[in-house]
Formats: sequence, C-alpha cells, structure tokens
Amino acid sequence: MSSRPELQAPPEIFYDDTEARKYTSSSRIIEIQAKLSERALELLALPDDGVPRLLLDIGCGSGLSGETLSENGHQWIGLDISESMLNIASERDVDGDLLLGDMGQGLGLRPGVIDGAISISAVQWLCNADKSSHEPRLRLKAFFTSLYRCLARGARAVLQVYPENVAQRELILGFAMRAGFSGGVVVDFPHSTRSRKEYFVLTCGPPSLSTAVPKAKGEDGESCSDDESSGDEENQTVSISDRHRPRKKQKITKKGRGREWILKRKEHMRRKGNTVPPDTKYTARKRKARF
Repeated sequence: MSSRPELQAPPEIFYDDTEARKYTSSSRIIEIQAKLSERALELLALPDDGVPRLLLDIGCGSGLSGETLSENGHQWIGLDISESMLNIASERDVDGDLLLGDMGQGLGLRPGVIDGAISISAVQWLCNADKSSHEPRLRLKAFFTSLYRCLARGARAVLQVYPENVAQRELILGFAMRAGFSGGVVVDFPHSTRSRKEYFVLTCGPPSLSTAVPKAKGEDGESCSDDESSGDEENQTVSISDRHRPRKKQKITKKGRGREWILKRKEHMRRKGNTVPPDTKYTARKRKARF
C-alpha cells in the first residue's frame, strides 16, 4: 500500500516537475489512462448525435485523459492542483482549457454549464488530510456540492477511484448522495486483483429509469448481471444507492428535540456520573394538560 501516490505526499508535491515528466513519458501509464478514459466516457452515456459536449476532466494532470475526450469530438475543461502537470499539458498543446485549482475547495464553474464530468484516479486524494487545515469530510462536501451545481440536470459524472477500503468507498459515495446525486458503483473485473477498476457513476438529479447504473464488465469483457455480483459484499459488481429513502416519522417537540435526542442526552449525562431517571415507554412523551 505504501506505493500508492496519495499515501506518500500531497498531489501538488508528489507530482513535481520530475514526477510529472516521468508520468507523462511512460507508455504503460499512457495506455492505462487511455483505457480508463474510454471506459469513463462510455459510462457517461452521452447522446450519439454527433454534437460535441462540454466535459470536465477533474484531476486532468498532463492531459492524457483529455486527449481521449478530444479524439471523441468533445470539448473539455481540465482542473488539476499540480502546476507541474498543467505546465506539461500546455507544452503538449492539449485542446482543453486548463485550470489550476484544488477540487477540495470546490469547482468555481457557472451553474449548469457542464454536460458531463470524468475523473481518473483523483477523487480518493480528498480522503487524506494533507494539511492541518484539511478536513476530508468538508472537502468531499465542497467538491460534490460544486460538481452537482455546475452539471446540467440529468448529466452524469463518472469518477474512477482507487478506494483504500470499503469504508472509504462508502464515505465518498455518501457525500455524493447528500449533494443530490443518484447512482452507485460499477466495478469492472471484480474478481481480479490486478484488473479490478471501480467507477462512481453519478447522475445529477433524483433516481429514475433513465439513471440506472450501467452493468460492469467481467473477465471476458462482457457485461456482468446483477445476480453474479449480489453474493460478495467486498467484491460487489454494482451497488445502487438512493438518497430518497422514506424515513419513519418521529414525533418532535416544539424545540425540535425528539425521543432519540433525549435518550442520547440522558446517556451522556449517565457517562458523566449524574443521576438520571431510567428510560421507559413514557420517556419524551408529552404530558397531558390535566390529570
């Protein structure tokens, strides 16, 4: 795990001039980036009408993934925190517009102007506290809130990530759902340690039939069915999440403090050593005006 870049240094430091040039000159990395970008573009499910779309490449680096977008006839804007990476992208004369910025501070783009967004191996960096001022939860919230705002309604964002564990995957997906996205996780080649790839496929808006999460690819390159992936929680192929779950109605007092809040408060007082009346079915129940 120590070989993972995000565990070694912040991105703007790790990808200095030397590392950025080494990254961009590697034929192996170029091939991997092209495959991941093609798959992300496929999962975006853009209309096949020949009309160029304006796409956002988050963590664009030196423009390797942006080249795939250009080859498919789309216009794009690239955002990255590494100035060295963006300098190489400029030297390579990529077709996209380049922005230097930290996605954890939000995307400074106008509302509803982006037709789709991709990100290759970048979003997991937000889970690290590289500075004393960094709070991963706040950074994830700022990122997904601003991403939702700049996307056109019904547009998709496909984020290829390397989560460190299940908890990190759920953390990222949870903040996406809170921002308003619907969708879930697509895992290609779920039973292969080397080829396994995870994509967050998010739709800007509430879930519907048109926003269903696409099927993943199996070892033979064919789509996996939902039945094949339902038995293994760790290697789940498709996981659909819905932020619009019905919640059980709870009685709330005038001050907005229900039974659950009162029980937590009483438990807190017990831990401090205070004498607290026992919990009963009458706890938090409103008294009648008269006996």
